[in-house]
Order: sequence, then C-alpha cells, then structure tokens
Amino acid sequence: MKKSFLLFAAIAMSVSFSTAVMAQTSAQVTGTTAGAKLIVPMTLTETGVLHFGTINILAGAGGTVTLPTSSLTRTFSAGVSASAVAPYATHAAYNVTGTQNVTYALTLPGTITVTETVGATATMTIGTLKARFNGASGDAVTSTLSGSGTDNFKVGGVLTVPASAVGGIYAGTFDATVDYN
Repeated sequence: MKKSFLLFAAIAMSVSFSTAVMAQTSAQVTGTTAGAKLIVPMTLTETGVLHFGTINILAGAGGTVTLPTSSLTRTFSAGVSASAVAPYATHAAYNVTGTQNVTYALTLPGTITVTETVGATATMTIGTLKARFNGASGDAVTSTLSGSGTDNFKVGGVLTVPASAVGGIYAGTFDATVDYN
C-alpha cells in the first residue's frame, strides 16, 4: 500500500508539473491604435495697418479715440474729435494659413507706444487691442482655420491722447503672433 501511495503521489506530482509547464505564459492585445499628427507651419501676413486716422486736438486737453473691430466708426472722448482730413482710420488686418480645421490663438501686446516722427519726444499709447476673426460676431483671441487652412482677422483698439500732445505724425510698431492650441 505504501508503494501504491508513493506511486500515486509521483503520478500526481508529474501531472501538476506538466500542467504548469503547459500553462499559457503570454498575453496579447489586438487592434492597438497608432498614429501621428502632422501640422503645416503657420504663416501670418499683414494686409492692413492700424491707423486711427486724422484727429483734432484741443490745446491742453487729452482724450481717447476708440477704433472698434466691428466698423471704422471711431468714438471720441474729452479734448479730441474727428477730422475729415486724410488719412482715414483703418484696422490692422492679417491673413493666416496653416493646417485645415485646427484651432489657433492670437497674441497681441498690452500696449503700443507711438512716437511723433519729427521731434521724436512726444508719445501716445494704444491699448485695449481687440481682434475680430473672419465671420465672427464678436471679438476673440482664438479661431479655427477653415477647411482650406485659411483665416483672417482685423485689430482695433483705443488711442490715448495725452493733454500734452503736440500736432504731428505719430508712428510705432507692434507684434502679432499666432500659434496652434
């Protein structure tokens, strides 16, 4: 009986070893997703300059001129008013190209300084810059490129004329930047 038991134990052990050796040791996942995203480098082209037009000033009185993105109709406050003399107000305008149907963001400066071009000592500031994208009903800082990878926008703002302003032509520059979100 002892021999039978040992024989039975040996058989049982060999079966358990052979089962363990034959057990599955790997796993597989099928259908794992792979991909890549290709983007076209963005281009930004200026098609119009930001100009507040010709403005009448009262001696010793400053004020503001607002050029909204929705129209070229300026609003004036305090000691400044509209003039019928050219040049007339224009929005800064830009064309954007890039990857179709992709959202992007616009970055504009907080303020722009414009300096009188003859004496180069008198300055004014332009602030509250806003942008209106192609077909939008309001101002925004983001937009989506069309199905052909294009878009455009215009920029307006508020010119602050100090009480010490002198007559003359004022000029300055600013940067506009676009990048994918």
